[in-house]
Amino acid sequence: MNKEYNYKILVINPGSTSTAISVFQGEKELFQKTIRHSLDELKKYEKLMDQYPFREQVILKSLKENNFSLDEFDAIVGRGGILSPLASGTYYINQAMLEELRERPRVEHASNLAAQVAYEIAQKIMAPSFIVDPVAVDEMEPIARISGLPEIKRESLSHALSLKAAARRAAQEIGKPYQELNMIVIHLGGGISISAHQKGKMIDVNDASSEGPFSAERSGGLPVQALIKMCYSGQYTLQEMRNKVMGKGGIVAYLGTNNTLEVEELISNGNQDAELIYKAMAYQIAKCIGEMATVLKGKVDCIVITGNGAGDKGALGNTFVSWIKERVKFIAPVMVFPGSEEMKALAMGAIRILSGEEKPKVYNS
Repeated sequence: MNKEYNYKILVINPGSTSTAISVFQGEKELFQKTIRHSLDELKKYEKLMDQYPFREQVILKSLKENNFSLDEFDAIVGRGGILSPLASGTYYINQAMLEELRERPRVEHASNLAAQVAYEIAQKIMAPSFIVDPVAVDEMEPIARISGLPEIKRESLSHALSLKAAARRAAQEIGKPYQELNMIVIHLGGGISISAHQKGKMIDVNDASSEGPFSAERSGGLPVQALIKMCYSGQYTLQEMRNKVMGKGGIVAYLGTNNTLEVEELISNGNQDAELIYKAMAYQIAKCIGEMATVLKGKVDCIVITGNGAGDKGALGNTFVSWIKERVKFIAPVMVFPGSEEMKALAMGAIRILSGEEKPKVYNS
C-alpha cells in the first residue's frame, strides 16, 4: 500500500478456544488482545455457530474496557471461513456467505464464526463488513486438480491470507507489481503451505491438512499403501487416524512435543534423533519448493518464507530456515518475513476497499 490512510478497522480472528481482536488505524496497530475461552464457557453450545452471540459479547466488552467506541470504526473485518472455492480478494459479508457458513459449512472450523460476528457488529453502526483471502481461496489451474484417482480431486485449502500478504510484501520490496512476478511462497506454522504464484495468481498449493511436508503436528503426505494398511489394521478408529494425520502427526509423533523451542533445546543438548527429525522437516519443505519451481517452469523471481515458523527467535528459527535456504537458493533469491501478519493483512484488505485501491468482491456460493 503506497499511500497512508487513517481508516480505523476492527479485526476479528476466532480460534477454537480464543478470540483474537485488533484495532488498526491505517497500518498502525493500536490495540491487540487474545480473549481466552474456557471449555465450560463453550460446552453449552451444541453447534459451533451457536457461539457467535457469545463471541460478539466478549468482543464488545473488551472494546468497552479499553475505551473504544463502535462509532469509531470505519469497517469490521473477519478472518473468513472455509467457504466454497473462491478467488482471492476482499469480500463483502453478505447473506449468501452467512447462510452457507451457518447451514452447510464445507468444514466445521472456528474461522467460520468470523463473518457472522463481524457482520453483526458492523450492523450496529451501519458500517461495511468484510472477509479477506480466506482458507478456501482457489486459483489452481485445471491440471493441478488431478490427483491420480477420478474420485479424488486436489483442492486448494491453504494459509491463503498469510501467503498472499507475504507475496504482496515481497513484490513491494522488489519494486514490481505482484501481478508481474512469479514466486514460491511458504507459510511455516502448525501447518505448512507451499504455493506457486504466477503473475498474481496462486496456481498451485499443497493442502496443508493432508499433503506436502510434515509439520509440528501434521503428518503431511504419507506412503499410501502403508497408510491404507494402518487404516484397516483394526488398531485405530477413524477419529484416531484423523488425529494421527492432523494434530498428532509430524514432530509430536516422533519426539513427543509440538513445541519447536523444546526441539531446539534437545538439539543443543546433543540429541541426534531430534536433529534428524528437524532436518527432515526442512528437507521435505525444500523438496516441495523444488516441485513448485517446476510448476513455474523454473521462472522464479523469488522464494518467500513467512509465518511464526520463520521466526528469528526460537521456534523454527534461523538455523531451521538456513537448512531450507541451502537447498533452494539455487532456484531464486530467498526472502524471509518472520512472524504472523495475518491481523494486519485483514485490516489492509479492508483499507484497500475503503480507499478505492481495490474493488470489493461479492460472494456467491
